[in-house]
Amino acid sequence: MKVVLKEDVKGSGKKGELVEVADGYARNFLLKRGLAVPADAGAINELKNREAAKAYRLAEEQKAAEQQKAAIDGKTVKLTAKAGAAGKLFGSVTAKEIAEGIEKQLGTALEKRKIVLKEDIKAFGSYTVEIKIYNGVAASVYVIVGEE
Repeated sequence: MKVVLKEDVKGSGKKGELVEVADGYARNFLLKRGLAVPADAGAINELKNREAAKAYRLAEEQKAAEQQKAAIDGKTVKLTAKAGAAGKLFGSVTAKEIAEGIEKQLGTALEKRKIVLKEDIKAFGSYTVEIKIYNGVAASVYVIVGEE
């Protein structure tokens, strides 16, 4: 019997999948507990609509990520920090500070977890910072750290 799963079922499939299971298993377990619905025309049509909506949403997110990349890729962000007499910073420049600088100077909001720091920024100078915006979409920003 073909059913559309409403929940993840161990050994059968994940939520939203169309699966073939034994008739008794479907009637006595999956349908009784509300874990699945019979795969009639309405259920299959709803499944297709959900998949189309998901594909559309993913395409929109990809498009938004490409636009965000175009807005920030290769741009320069200038940050200031306090330092001691030897020119070493008090602490380091964090991903949060870089994200705030990008938002203020370039007008693009970013989550700090998308910023990849290969090394800690603990001195004045210029650094290249990679930003992983979305799956397969990455940009690089030049960060110049100056004295406050």
